[in-house]
Amino acid sequence: MAIRQLSVFVENKKGSLHEITDVLAKAGLDLRSMCVADTQNFGIVRIITNDPDKAAKILTDEGHAANIREVAAFAVPDVPGGLAKALNLLETNGENIEYMYALVTSAEGKAYTVMRTDDTARTEALLAANGIEILDEAKL
Repeated sequence: MAIRQLSVFVENKKGSLHEITDVLAKAGLDLRSMCVADTQNFGIVRIITNDPDKAAKILTDEGHAANIREVAAFAVPDVPGGLAKALNLLETNGENIEYMYALVTSAEGKAYTVMRTDDTARTEALLAANGIEILDEAKL
């Protein structure tokens, strides 16, 4: 049930994000979520889009280093402690979280999260077994 996330390596310079989003927009691709992590010279832009394969090809054709990775996405109740409960479950069961970020949603009463762990399938199984809604690309 994992979703596919596009990771794009970009030079940390003025206009880089605009260039990436503009190329995707002109191709008719819809962004569901985006997260930017940077260093002094380079950054990684992580994107959830409606067509990651098309996005990767377009960006690669434009000279960007882009790849697709599976990540877990899940919904927790949008209340104080909703996310903490899920994170406690993962920590208690030895899951290592490499990174995570929020996913935009219009669902009332839910907060969506994207997470990369050492074992996406195990993470999803653990969350699902404990009543946490797992998202797939069709739900996005």
